[in-house]
Amino acid sequence: MAELLAEAAYYGGKVAQAFPSFGVERRGAPVTAFVRIDDKEIRIRSQVYSPDYAIVQDTSLLEGGKIMADLKKTATILMNSCKEYICTVPHGVKIRDIDATGIAREVIGRPIINTVLLGAFAAMSGLIELEAVEKAIRHRFSGDIAEKNVAAAKRGFEVMSNN
Repeated sequence: MAELLAEAAYYGGKVAQAFPSFGVERRGAPVTAFVRIDDKEIRIRSQVYSPDYAIVQDTSLLEGGKIMADLKKTATILMNSCKEYICTVPHGVKIRDIDATGIAREVIGRPIINTVLLGAFAAMSGLIELEAVEKAIRHRFSGDIAEKNVAAAKRGFEVMSNN
């Protein structure tokens, strides 16, 4: 998802970089990924220590408070959630929820949430246009898979726009 976000930013005329951060985790373990988006050259090549946005794909990742501790005081979190969750939110931080799993099951037929969240992020942040998201998805995927993922991104965009 981080790579797709960076690619969509690029197609939207921005400069972007994306990279994961993981250790010895095996498949299925939590992984952190970082994306920088700017209008000018990005010279820094390190972890993002105080992000403006966080996209949380699973509420269990909130345990321990690490995500909340690292955010800017004015950050926004995009949360994949269809259920109640408990977390301490620092003053000034906003949480926006979307049932990305439910949308993905409905539109794609499987609980693959990346493109739903990408569309929702575009609507929530205003950093990238939906057309750039569609172009990135079609560049990465083809045929029916591409069309289902574009539809999922559009649905995420619509839900977040109306939320």
